[in-house]
Parts: sequence; C-alpha cells; structure tokens
Amino acid sequence: MRKLNVIFVCVALLVPALAFGQAPGTALSFEVASIKPAEPITPALVASGRLHVGMNIDTSRVDIGYMSLADLIPIAYKVKPYQISGPEWMRSQRFDILAKLPEGATREQVPEMLKALLQERFSLKAHLEKREHNVYALVVANKDGPKLKESAPEQETPADGGAFNVGRGENQLRINAGRGGATVVSAQAGTTKITPGPDGTMRMEMSKVTMPAFAEMLTPLLDRPVMDTTELKGNYQVSLDLTMDVLMNVARAAGVGVPGLGVPGGDAGRAPQASDPSSGSIFTSIQQLGLRLESRKAPVEFVVVDSVEKMPTEN
Repeated sequence: MRKLNVIFVCVALLVPALAFGQAPGTALSFEVASIKPAEPITPALVASGRLHVGMNIDTSRVDIGYMSLADLIPIAYKVKPYQISGPEWMRSQRFDILAKLPEGATREQVPEMLKALLQERFSLKAHLEKREHNVYALVVANKDGPKLKESAPEQETPADGGAFNVGRGENQLRINAGRGGATVVSAQAGTTKITPGPDGTMRMEMSKVTMPAFAEMLTPLLDRPVMDTTELKGNYQVSLDLTMDVLMNVARAAGVGVPGLGVPGGDAGRAPQASDPSSGSIFTSIQQLGLRLESRKAPVEFVVVDSVEKMPTEN
C-alpha cells in the first residue's frame, strides 16, 4: 500500500492544469451544478482504482474530482497555480463538482462558467495585481545544446491485474502498478515509468514531455515558479530522481493526506526546497539533461483572493 501511495504522489505531478484558449466570449454560467466534499484518499481507494481525480469535459457536462479552491481558481482565471495569492486553507478541503453545460457552450467557455460558479457558491472576490517575483528560468546549460533525446514512437504497454485508471476522456491516466514500480500511460504525456531507486528515492522516466510542461511539473518541487526559456520545441525523453522528502513536500503543499507517508490531510504549508541550483537531486537531474535553473526576478500577474467562503452554499 505504501508503494501505491508514493506512486499516487508521483502521478499527481503528471496531471497539469487544463489549458484553455484565451479567446473572450459571452459570460455564461452552468445550467445546474452540484458541489460536494470529496471522499478522502485511502489505501483501499487507491488500490481499487476508484480514484475520482481531475477534470473531464464532454459535450453536456463538466465532471471535477478531488480538487481544492487552490486548484479551481487558477482554471477559472486561466493562470498557473503559483499565480494565486490567498489563504493557505484553500488547499485543504477537496470537492467533487458535477455541472451541466448550457446548450451550445464550448470547452473554451468553461473557465468563465467555473468563475461564475465560484463567485456564486463560494462568494469569491478577487482582483489582479502584478508583482515582482523570484523565479527559476529553465535554460540550456551550454552552447553545445541539451543532452535530451527526442521522443520515440509510443509502443503499447501490456497491463496486468494491478492496472487502473485515473480520470476520464482525453485526460485519463492508465496506471499499471507492479514489478516494484509503476507505468503510467496517457495520450498527452506518453509513457512514464516510476521505479524505486537507492536510498529511498523514486525515479520518473518520461517518454514524451515538452519543455513548458516540464517547467510546470518542476514548479511544485521547488521553492519558486519555473519558467521555460529554453526555446526548445517538440517532445523529449526526460528522467527525474526524487527523494521521499520532496514527494512529501509536494503532498503537504497540495494539502493532500497520503496514508503511509506520514503526510496528514489539510497540512497545506509548503516546506522550502534547496534554493542552490548546485545541490539537491532535482538540480542534479536537470544538469544531467544539459539544462540549468537560473535564479531571476520577473514581473508576474497574480490573482489576489480578497475573500472566499470555505464551504459552498447548498446545492
């Protein structure tokens, strides 16, 4: 069970926020929406494959599973999670939301409808504010270029009795846990192998990742946002070695309770990671790819939460 819990934290890094177009549209709202507190994640729930995590959109409804206000507000405002400034408790409570789309609504209009839902049911009030912020710039380390391999054509990975799905539709992940690790397959990110390493580390070998997606995945592992400035296009094979402390910090930062890892639910404080790019397993892994993290300051637009209720009004 402990292995499954560690794998779930690794999988959480592979589920980026949904990307929506920035085209403006007429303000809309969901026809009807149900909001309920999400079921806590337990070893039994992970093992059964009944995880309801992420966001799925079809032609008639939006199905959201196990997401906090800190997850939902960035989607509603079309920003990255680090661009939200608000109380830490927003990461603690998780919700399941099922909403019916009005006839003729498009996927691109979902953020606007989600914003309206948060304003109506959670009394969300927020404003935009530009701030100077410490960031890491992901750069190519030398003039000879990165030590990255282009993604190879994907091959079918056979599933065994331990396979289960997380999410649905185009964002579905197929997890095959067994043989001392796990294989995670998705249409967007290809195949990721997760295997235990020496000294309690976990190794993630990703077969298909873009540099913007890689920078976004690195952000929750570090003490500041990571911005892609490599100018590298296409998909690449990337490996990361993560210590157990880093994985536990990811869970704590998200306010996720992970049984078996000593991570209680609702502890949303983020423990700072090493800020010296010459130290730490993450920095070492990045350097081995012929890349580097540079400390910089950059203007970042924030969504500042002025007020929001912890629980929604009744359905």
